[in-house]
Amino acid sequence: MKSDVYTRITDQIVAELEKGVRPWHKPWNAGHVAGPISRPLRSCGKPYSGINIVMLWATAMERGYSAPIWMTFRQALELGAHVRKGEKGALVVFASKITRTEQDDSGQAHEREIPFLKGYTVFNVEQIDDLPAHYTASTAPRLNAEQRIARAEGFFAATRADIRHGGNSAHYVPSLDYIQMPPFESFRDAAAYYATLAHECTHWTRHEKRLDRDLGRKRFGDQGYAMEELVAELGAAFLCADLDLVPQIRDDHAPYIAGWLKVLKDDKRAIFTAASHAQRAADFLTGLQPVVAQTAEAA
Repeated sequence: MKSDVYTRITDQIVAELEKGVRPWHKPWNAGHVAGPISRPLRSCGKPYSGINIVMLWATAMERGYSAPIWMTFRQALELGAHVRKGEKGALVVFASKITRTEQDDSGQAHEREIPFLKGYTVFNVEQIDDLPAHYTASTAPRLNAEQRIARAEGFFAATRADIRHGGNSAHYVPSLDYIQMPPFESFRDAAAYYATLAHECTHWTRHEKRLDRDLGRKRFGDQGYAMEELVAELGAAFLCADLDLVPQIRDDHAPYIAGWLKVLKDDKRAIFTAASHAQRAADFLTGLQPVVAQTAEAA
């Protein structure tokens, strides 16, 4: 019997976590004209979102792709190109609904919408021959770290989150609604600082004044705690991709992975829930940016 979409995707992510690999952290520094670090892109240039980011990053890391662009078999044909024989595609999904008419106990007919996921296959442009040059063109690494860091500084400042510095622990305090960060100078590099701040800012979005996210967290280490940490981990990865930052693997990742594995094995839909919440958090933080900046970015 063919496994359902939820199980197939969760099993793939569990397999990576069991190897100690966080699939949403790579590939980074891809030397492609679309950008050195990017969310996966559709053939039209529009970025994927949510769980599809995680899945395509994981596939790209596993197979060594550096190009961030993906397309269907038919889209390749429409461009006069073709997928090479024997190439294996990657699974992506989209959410849809079907409407079903049902009768209640009194015989009245009611329509009910039933959500479902549908999967389809895409291929990385590195698996396709005869594409127009701009789909596969590469460029030398862009090492303008100062510009990327300045952009990150502006991004987090625009959120107007209460960010305090001191001590040796990074955490968010929901009761007082502030983020605590170690001093900038204590991080091994600037990218590590901003990646950690992205993680804590994702936690910051859970407050009732913002996204009011409650995943059942009651105490340190419980299932709700693991889910919230997974949301923050994915949210930080999404934000870092958008900000051209290389996420820093935290030294304490092993116990987090153990918690995530338990959650994912207990619930095949957990990674979908986490990715959805992470996407909302990233979108919320992006929505706090000045309109002029967002417009300029889209240009």
